[in-house]
Amino acid sequence: MSGKADPRRAGDTGTSRTKLDRGRGALGPALELVHTGRAPTRAVLTAELGVTRATAGAVAAELEALGLIRVDARPGAAAGSQGRPSHRLQLAEDGPVALAAQVHADGYRAALVGLGGRIVATTPGCEIVDADPAKVLASVVEAGADLLRRTGRRCVGAGLAVPSAVAEPEGLALNPLHLAWPVGAPVRQIFAEQVRAAGLDGPAFAANDVNLAALAEHRHGAGRGARDLLCVATGHRGVGGALVLDGRLHSGSSGLALEVGHLTVNPDGRPCHCGSRGCLDVETDPLAFLTAAGREPGPEVSLLQQSIDLVRGHYADPAVRAATEALIDRLGLGLAGLVNILNPDRIILGGLHRTLLDADPERLRAVVADRSLWGQSGSVPILACTLDHNSLVGAAELAWQPVLDDPLAVLG
Repeated sequence: MSGKADPRRAGDTGTSRTKLDRGRGALGPALELVHTGRAPTRAVLTAELGVTRATAGAVAAELEALGLIRVDARPGAAAGSQGRPSHRLQLAEDGPVALAAQVHADGYRAALVGLGGRIVATTPGCEIVDADPAKVLASVVEAGADLLRRTGRRCVGAGLAVPSAVAEPEGLALNPLHLAWPVGAPVRQIFAEQVRAAGLDGPAFAANDVNLAALAEHRHGAGRGARDLLCVATGHRGVGGALVLDGRLHSGSSGLALEVGHLTVNPDGRPCHCGSRGCLDVETDPLAFLTAAGREPGPEVSLLQQSIDLVRGHYADPAVRAATEALIDRLGLGLAGLVNILNPDRIILGGLHRTLLDADPERLRAVVADRSLWGQSGSVPILACTLDHNSLVGAAELAWQPVLDDPLAVLG
């Protein structure tokens, strides 16, 4: 076979490269469209990007060459459709992954997460959290590194979810109360050091777990399509909140926005860690529910799982039903206040709050509507979070963001 170049192939390559040069700025937006499920075909991608079909084809081909997507040039036509079906765009199942880690009051876990928020592999959850954050983060990173070794995947970076406000720009955990970690622990620096020590590539990030849950749900779950999304959730202890404004996570001037757990919903209620009384944090979390239902927390499983199991399995018990209704009323009061201030177009609930919504959705919606101005003028949809391990998925989103911003610079 001659080594002489085929002039047709050489010409095709040059034309394709010219098209890509014109559309290089579209690589990141194109990848984000496929990543969030908004561009399932090349025709949709072309329309969303506002480029020519040829440029969209070159952009899709480059993303495929980077190992991020797959282009199906021969999709089957839908029944009753006319004309040739557009190329289908799918995320590469064997593509790179981000290492995601989550630490909470009842343990920690690591996972590998691909594009599209797809969890590729997870470690078993560990139930012991040391008071030294460096020991915990070393363990969770090593568990994630072992997953990478076993799967042979390329790692684009790492993200950490913690049950604390994380101050920017230093990445300090300001209130890790339920972890017994030092106040102001430099969790992002410690995490980054452990990631480097494990020999992993890519940057390392850390953020509040509920913020990351909201980010994941907005891109891949119950919050998809919302412009102004309010997320409120119980962790294993306490209550957190997050806000997505105009499609972007709102973290405030220093990462501390929306500490909803310290809204007062019962002025004569339990003392709170913040010094006040009757905050959402201590009136609507799993421990508050178990206490209200007259149940002694056991050591077998997490407080969150115990409270969820109690609602689902024993709702007919008068004590359990009364506790459920009391927490719904307090949660509804807090949500109504947030609706008055923020005017979101959707509310999503996670953790025990999702289970309370499932138990009596009309009661919760009625409390919010009755106590909020915007609820009375037009109901705000209140939905349950839909993603398993949404904080882990959100932690991975942090690591994926540089790739979404500029795929060629990171992976090229």
